[in-house]
Amino acid sequence: MAPERTDDRNSRFLAFGRVFSGTVKPGQRVTVLDSNYVYGKNSNLAENVAVTRVCAMIPKPVAVTKVCAGNTVALVGLDSYIVKTATVTNAPMHPIKNMSFSVAAVVQRAVEPAKPSEITKLVAAMKQLSSGDSLVQCYQNKAGEHIIAGAGELHLEICLNDLQSYMGDSKLIVRDPVVSYCETVTKKGDIFLGKSPNRHNRLFIRARPMKEELVKDILSKDLDVTSIKTISGTLSAQYDWRPDHAKNVWGFFPIEGSPTNSFVNAARGVQYVNEIKESVCASLEWFSQCGPLIEGEMQGVQFELKDAQLHADSIHRGGGQIIPAARKTFTAAYLAAEPRIMEPIYLVEISCPRIVASGCHQTLGKRRSSVFEEIPREGTDLVVLKAYLPVAESFGFSQALRAATGGQAFPQMIFDHW
Repeated sequence: MAPERTDDRNSRFLAFGRVFSGTVKPGQRVTVLDSNYVYGKNSNLAENVAVTRVCAMIPKPVAVTKVCAGNTVALVGLDSYIVKTATVTNAPMHPIKNMSFSVAAVVQRAVEPAKPSEITKLVAAMKQLSSGDSLVQCYQNKAGEHIIAGAGELHLEICLNDLQSYMGDSKLIVRDPVVSYCETVTKKGDIFLGKSPNRHNRLFIRARPMKEELVKDILSKDLDVTSIKTISGTLSAQYDWRPDHAKNVWGFFPIEGSPTNSFVNAARGVQYVNEIKESVCASLEWFSQCGPLIEGEMQGVQFELKDAQLHADSIHRGGGQIIPAARKTFTAAYLAAEPRIMEPIYLVEISCPRIVASGCHQTLGKRRSSVFEEIPREGTDLVVLKAYLPVAESFGFSQALRAATGGQAFPQMIFDHW
């Protein structure tokens, strides 16, 4: 999504993309498929949407009568149905896969208008910002604060400038930056019992860490875990899962986030266990988004249902009974598996003359970092330093590095791992 006129904050957004098949014309009725759309379902899509205008970007939007396959196009009239990315079609099909980024939105800042009466204007401006930037995340947290999350200090500064331009003359109050942290476990815990409020249902659950290779492949989008039925063979063959566990995976959570936590039905001979699947998955979706330590998103945790005792009457084992029981058991199993907090880490590459390399080492040493690789460039007096730098220590790092090296060092930071 891109604004039609960058100098006008009230201009409409154009749906910019490429025509992969067929021809698009003004007045055509299309279906907009969200990136979370699942083929065959009736959710996450908008049907019978009219394309009011078709534009070619040469370089400004120019209205044309049609655009055929292979060309880029800008469509007017779809801005109400597309948030970041979507697939536009007039026939049943699978959505085109979403873009994957090598960075993550790990730096957050809270914003609020100087006048409380302009809160509606701020919400509209944040929606515009979210539509125009594929990476930025705009949301409201539990405390009621409006949060903007970006890939780094510079990206966040650009987003805040864009937000101010959308707000016009209204002033914004920007809080200090905050870093997102994740939660995980480090060992296999004990089995814990959880009872439903009516005392008629019992769940026995254990938590253990998932393999790092599996977590990395999920985060890098190398493994698609949205289709549970097709990955059982991959889990047992590539990641050494037990075949009975791989065939009984109920899902990866959170779905609305990074699905790096799994739930396995390891119980045998339990009646009605499949009837509580939806309730248990809903509870884990909620629990994995807000961990018990710092209410951060969980990562790399596998929960196993070892046994269950369920009431014969379905009225007594509904969602109102199973969801709170599962959440309490998840919390106990998680806390018994030695939980830890993970912080995001940048990979920093610094190009500088050899004579000022000591200043780079000193600056990194003050920020809980150290150089793990130093490569000289042949034929020059330059060296390339590589180091891991915690995101929490990256604020003001560029200015401090230039001050320590007389402006001769040039850093590049990219998100690497947790």
